[in-house]
Amino acid sequence: MLKPNYDRRSTALLFVDPYNDFLSEGGKIWPHVKEVAEEVGLIANLRRINEAVRDAGLGVFIVPHRRWEPGDYECWCHPNPTQRAIMKRHSFARGEWGGEWHPDFAPRPGDIVVKEHWAQSGFANTDLDQQLRQHGVTHVILVGLLANTCIESTGRYAMELGFHVTLVRDATAAFSREMMHAAHELNGPTFAHAIVTTHELIETLPPAQD
Repeated sequence: MLKPNYDRRSTALLFVDPYNDFLSEGGKIWPHVKEVAEEVGLIANLRRINEAVRDAGLGVFIVPHRRWEPGDYECWCHPNPTQRAIMKRHSFARGEWGGEWHPDFAPRPGDIVVKEHWAQSGFANTDLDQQLRQHGVTHVILVGLLANTCIESTGRYAMELGFHVTLVRDATAAFSREMMHAAHELNGPTFAHAIVTTHELIETLPPAQD
């Protein structure tokens, strides 16, 4: 993979699913990702990236999963396994703490909050593609949860639409090391243009703006 060039005018951070249920102690899904998240230093790395991209003047796009509401998926013909799990545990419930933003990663003025995705890709049935193109974005950097589902699906879809895709291997997590391995060593190289660490990403960003 070639070393990417991130122009601040055409590069954006896609922060996928920064909900309390995923990223906070007490969240419904945090216990499932905690071991891997702590092993890679997820929260600290997300904080570093979140500040670094803003200092560099890159756009930030929040890419949220559908917040569960009563009745969601119940009459669907083909709910996927994740959606069936959401029906059971009510992940990211609208109006509840778990469906609120992690306090360190809440949208700030100027951020774009994309319409909520129902499945795994942040592009399917949302305005993400239109928002990126209207803001002149050609390069996307993906962070958030989960490495082998929403991050992978969103990244692969971005590649199909012609975007340059960067994955950050220690700014995401999954339910197991095997899933992380699949996401970054097996599947990621088939669609991503760059797979980097947080340190490598920050070193490559444009210099901080005054």
